[in-house]
Amino acid sequence: MQSAFWVRRAHKWIGLVVGVQALLWMISGLYMVVVPLEVIHGDHLAHVATEPLSRAGTRIAQERLQQLYPGMTAVRIKSLLGKEAYEIKQGKQVTLVDAASGRQISPLGREDIVALADAAYVGEGSIRGVEWVTKAPSEVGARPVPLWAVHYDEPGKTTLYFSPFSGDLVARRHELWRWFDFLWMFHIMDYEERENVNNTLLRAASISGLAFALSGAWLLFYSFSRRKQA
Repeated sequence: MQSAFWVRRAHKWIGLVVGVQALLWMISGLYMVVVPLEVIHGDHLAHVATEPLSRAGTRIAQERLQQLYPGMTAVRIKSLLGKEAYEIKQGKQVTLVDAASGRQISPLGREDIVALADAAYVGEGSIRGVEWVTKAPSEVGARPVPLWAVHYDEPGKTTLYFSPFSGDLVARRHELWRWFDFLWMFHIMDYEERENVNNTLLRAASISGLAFALSGAWLLFYSFSRRKQA
């Protein structure tokens, strides 16, 4: 009798823990259904406009480009801030080069990034700050640093992240995305990869689920045993 009392009590409290996780699953799942994925991605806040290449532009010869930047593994031409530029890859290193002179123009400075952000941003806010990021925040994941972060003063707290080496818009982040990321953590129980969250939480959740199932099975067996004795 005494053991049944304690198992029943443990089962009740473990059920509360499991119930909280189930509630988080439902809340996070509802959020993911209600908010469209394209909104989460920030497609409504910024777009990358593809500028046409100039047919009459003067470009440095490929042979000269190879002499200036030995070890090239890939090269492509693109329009950047109204001018043509070569994006050169030397292994993992990316370099922007003026297509006419062959002069290196990366890493891009603050003024160039502001111009790129103005061209990409389609929201209603204005720039409240430009930050040189050397330690990647959790919201940009494993993207290589350094990055330029352009922050906007609008309710969604939009931040656009640009690569200083390629000039590419590598991430759009805003409050709806941040809430999605936060709820996604609970939805898939991805606690171990989050900052300031102990790895033991994941193990505790797994152990709680197992303990809830085992205590429930024990109580079920105990109940049937009592009925047979009666």
